[in-house]
Amino acid sequence: MSQAALEQSVGLEGALAQFAAAHGIRSKGALCLPLVVTDHARTMGLPLDPARLRTDKEGQVLGLGKGKVQQILARHGIDRVLAEEGGRTSRGSLGKMSAYVAFLNGQAETGALDLDAAEAFWIERVREFFAAKPFVLRVDPTLGLRTTFSHLFAQAEARQKEMQGTMVVGTIMQHLVGARLEGVFEGVAHNSASTKDEGQQRPGDFSIGDLAIHVSTAPGEALIRKCQSNLAAGQRPIIITRGRGVSLAVGLAENAGIAERVDVFDVEQWLAADILDRQGQSVSSRSAALESLLERYNAIVSAVETDPSLRIEIAAPR
Repeated sequence: MSQAALEQSVGLEGALAQFAAAHGIRSKGALCLPLVVTDHARTMGLPLDPARLRTDKEGQVLGLGKGKVQQILARHGIDRVLAEEGGRTSRGSLGKMSAYVAFLNGQAETGALDLDAAEAFWIERVREFFAAKPFVLRVDPTLGLRTTFSHLFAQAEARQKEMQGTMVVGTIMQHLVGARLEGVFEGVAHNSASTKDEGQQRPGDFSIGDLAIHVSTAPGEALIRKCQSNLAAGQRPIIITRGRGVSLAVGLAENAGIAERVDVFDVEQWLAADILDRQGQSVSSRSAALESLLERYNAIVSAVETDPSLRIEIAAPR
């Protein structure tokens, strides 16, 4: 199929996807290259001359380094480091550069090239790369357990900002809460974080005995109304949230006249306290308890969610 026919059949995005597949542009180092070359096309103009994109010693692609890559990512609100070497050490980078230059020149000849759209395509691949990586919980005996969980949620917040429209923090919260409950109670039912309570006739995210447990990153009046419904049905509502959500939930419950009948917990303290209460006597036992919690969490994610990047790996301190 000719270049023109390819463009007509699949469009620029499809052509870029085929180019990425054909040249194995999936890894962090490989993704750096089209970002930098696309940026060169902006400043140098088209058609590009691949000879101008080689360093003086012809050993590397011009500008292919961490600084340039991060500058491009910053334009799109991404501050995570894609590759420390910026792809400079990737094998075959010069060959891929020449192939991508030919691709861009071919697109430009037919009038199908939109550099903004091309850059947006590669940025989306970068976001997908970051999203595919599991979270990491680092076990550092010099840190408090609450701080350990706080660092984990900070990772989730960063990913949520990069993947707009997602609810990463809330999903991790819900399944960590579920994992802790499963370590205490039998028969805990788990649902996808996107499943609404009302549609499933559930009193909360978790229902255990007379407990109606609600997990929320931002408690609001709707949640307080659920708690009122729980109380009317003879259930005991519990709200598990984060940071400022605790005072917000307490204030809303006070306004509704049910503050003394609703328990509100900070999720980081709640998770840390469970480990300290049951396995707090030594570094090794606390580490084992964390590993057990994450094993249950990962099993839950595998069972009810479709995104494997929500998994959490445990790692020793650096």
